[in-house]
Amino acid sequence: MTVTGPEVRRRKAWAPEADDERAYLARLLARRCWLSAGRDDDAIAAVRRHRAELGETFGRLGWALVVQRDFVRLRKSPPPRRTEFAADGPKPLTAAWYYCLVAGAETLPPRVAMSSLVSAARAAAAEAGVPSTGLIDERRAIIEALKMLDQRGVIEEVDGDVSTYLHVEEAHVLLAIHHTRLLEVVANFPPLDPIENPSGWLNAAERESDAARRMRRRLVDDTLIHADDLDEDESDWLRRRVRGDDGQPLAAAFGLRLERRSEGAAFVVPDGVWRHPHELGPFPFPVPGTVGQATLLTIDNILAAGRPHPERLGWRGLDYEDVLARLGELSLRFSTGKGGWAAEYATDLTHLADEIARLLTGLALLRLDDATWWLSPAAARWKPPATHGRRTPTTRETADEPHGGLA
Repeated sequence: MTVTGPEVRRRKAWAPEADDERAYLARLLARRCWLSAGRDDDAIAAVRRHRAELGETFGRLGWALVVQRDFVRLRKSPPPRRTEFAADGPKPLTAAWYYCLVAGAETLPPRVAMSSLVSAARAAAAEAGVPSTGLIDERRAIIEALKMLDQRGVIEEVDGDVSTYLHVEEAHVLLAIHHTRLLEVVANFPPLDPIENPSGWLNAAERESDAARRMRRRLVDDTLIHADDLDEDESDWLRRRVRGDDGQPLAAAFGLRLERRSEGAAFVVPDGVWRHPHELGPFPFPVPGTVGQATLLTIDNILAAGRPHPERLGWRGLDYEDVLARLGELSLRFSTGKGGWAAEYATDLTHLADEIARLLTGLALLRLDDATWWLSPAAARWKPPATHGRRTPTTRETADEPHGGLA
């Protein structure tokens, strides 16, 4: 007998295109935690369609997904390796005024002149003990902080350009303040005073007592996990659960695949998953250009000429002075002719070395210790570029690599 009617629960059909859309949204939200109406309408509508499944995926990481009619916010934990990610973030003065503007905005109406918001922010700065000078560097910081808030849809430009504040203190700029979104600025506020104990506050905001959740977050947020960095509980998770009911399904939810090797584990980007390098996060790699090519050649040099690490299996090190010397040899070879290295790097090897170090440390592939560059064994997966004709590998040729972080 066939039964019909509302009491029958129909099994939801599997739709591969829906899985692809959910994976794209998971990657998008892990990289961009704020979506607001007017600029992300299509993405917000898609998140609303897949709200339950996305909430379940992020719930396994301990992250809360806030979905409103005109606003989406993923409340993430701070990314791992605070120092490396902070190096690519806003300057301290910009960060300070970012929060002073948030504090000042709480006291103002939904539509307000920029001059009124800046005055309220200065009052909040005085209360918090943040010095206010009114000088040009402070104005630049306030403008950058307002742009950050505008990108998040928290305080938006309605009329005028905030950049005019650089030279005109009473700039005619109308701003919209979304007060409910101000509450979402700090995703995980621990029960400590950030002014009296800033380091303790940061540690509490980052702390996660569950080893499995820590490992899942690191696989999503970081390029790779090194096995020799783990404590006993984390190592146990990596041995027993990374391929089972924990790691593999999570990788699939983000449209990635799990790779497990002796040195650790990573979520790897299959070919065709992403269109542009910036979609991978703050440290896409490999990338074209001088820094990208010089980084690949530096990896090759360290792997070939570096000395073994005394404690970390497979890691190889090269002294900073040797790195500079080899960059000097490469710059002589690649700094002339069409397609040569950019002059700003070829004539300033220290600057080039700093950019290479910033990229590789951001990828968790390099550690600096007593003027020595220690390179992870995982860096061996990237082949050096073809040096004839000064050709740099294309994105397609270097696909199917660790994702470089989705934070």
